[in-house]
Parts: sequence; C-alpha cells; structure tokens
Amino acid sequence: MTEVNDNRLGDYLRNRRTKLDPASFGLSGSRRRTAGLRREEVAQRANISATWYTWLEQGRGGHPSADVLDRIAKALTLTEVEREHLFLLGLGRPPEVRYRGGDAITPRLQRLLEALAYSPAIVRTATWDVVAWNRAAAAVLTDYGSLPPEQRNVLRMIFCDPRVRAAQFDWESVARFVVGAFRIDAARAGAAAEVEPLVDELCRTSPEFAAMWRDNDVRTHGDGVKRLRHPVLGPIALEYSAFAVDGRPDLQMIVYNPATSADAEQVRSLIERTSAIAAE
Repeated sequence: MTEVNDNRLGDYLRNRRTKLDPASFGLSGSRRRTAGLRREEVAQRANISATWYTWLEQGRGGHPSADVLDRIAKALTLTEVEREHLFLLGLGRPPEVRYRGGDAITPRLQRLLEALAYSPAIVRTATWDVVAWNRAAAAVLTDYGSLPPEQRNVLRMIFCDPRVRAAQFDWESVARFVVGAFRIDAARAGAAAEVEPLVDELCRTSPEFAAMWRDNDVRTHGDGVKRLRHPVLGPIALEYSAFAVDGRPDLQMIVYNPATSADAEQVRSLIERTSAIAAE
C-alpha cells in the first residue's frame, strides 16, 4: 500500500531548491555536496531565518504566511504556475491574483479563433476590452477592427453606442448582466485598480451605468443565449459559452453558436458574403 506523503510542501521546496544553478545567482558551484542552492542561501534570498526554512523543508515549520510563501517563491524563481502550486501546498488555496494586463494573445489562440469559421468568437480582458476576434465575430457582432482600440470595450459599447443599444432585445437586462459580470471578472483578476478609471468615466457619462454600478450586483458569464436585432439578418439568437484562458486570468474567450438551424443558415450566408466582398 502506498504511503501518504505528509510533507508535500517540504518535498516541493527541496525539489525546487536542488534544481537551481548556483552560478546563475553569482554563487560558486564548487565544494557542494548536493545539487542546487543550500538552504541558508534560499533563506537569505527570502529574508527569513535559515532555521525556519529548514523546518519548512522538514515539515516542522507549521503553516507559513502568504507573505513568506511569496518571498520563498521569488527566492526559488518560481514560475506563476509553480508559485500557485506552492500556495496550494502551503495554505490550501491559490495566491492572491496579481493582475497582468495586456492586449497580446498567442498566435495559437488567434488561429483557434479563426478555425471557428461560422461561430463568432472574441477574447476580452478583465476590463472587458476586446483584444481578439475572428471574422465571424466581425461580421455578426461588431467590426472591432474598424474601431479605435479604446472603443473596443464592451461596457462603452453597451452604454455609449446607440447602435449597440438598439441591437439588444432587452437592453436593460443585458446592461445589468454586463455590469454584474464585469464586476466579478475584475475582482477575480485582481484588476480593481485597473478598472477604476473606466468605472469613473462611465459613471460620469451614463447615469444608467452609475445606478447599476451602485446596486453592487454580481453575475457570472457562464453560458446562455444572446438575442440580437441584426441590421442585416434581423432577429437572431446565439448561444454563448465563456472559457478561461489558462495561464491568463485576465482573459476570457467567448464563443457564440447560432441557436437554431435557421439562425445557422443566416449566419453562414452573411459570413460567406462578407468574406467574398473582402476578397474582391
């Protein structure tokens, strides 16, 4: 019978420590009995006592604080996923999210979007800026490429663009959903400071947004049905699902699929016409 390891944190610390190259830290690699850094060297880099760090590796150090784990993670030069694993072992929970904004996605993710030929798909940040989309999204939802980057924000479009407002079957319900989902997305991504200027701007320009923001409602994006009054297709329904982008807590991918066969035929026809015009 396999024995349960009661010192997974200590084993992980020891494993990471022994994989470090002393030379990369300006330390001599000679006269070392074991590979990697010494315990006291890690402790010094983490600004904790060598005795306590030794106890942590031996499983006698109790439960370290988040601050100590963060310093040890830096001392061991852990990646984000390694740091998360360290916190799960030490505290039983992930670390507090550190927002890393940015509008760049990987070429692989963009190719995935384009592979969804008849399913509009976008990638948006925790501040609900649309940073990537496919041709189907440009044809069916919004031609994001024709907009200045600062206008590719879902909240700005919902509250400040009359055309987007008119396209919603029940604008108020959509707007409340967007505000609630935006609030929880920003909190999950640790982006409270980053969204503050946008919130202040919308509170000044849209009394409706200001009132909804004060309600403090939260929603989850999950999946559902989006109903639109499309300027070319007329009424259409799109089922949507939201997906996390692994390693990027600031990003979500939203994929829309036509809800019925009739919707699918309309969407397919529009995308093919749009593609043909673009190819001319």
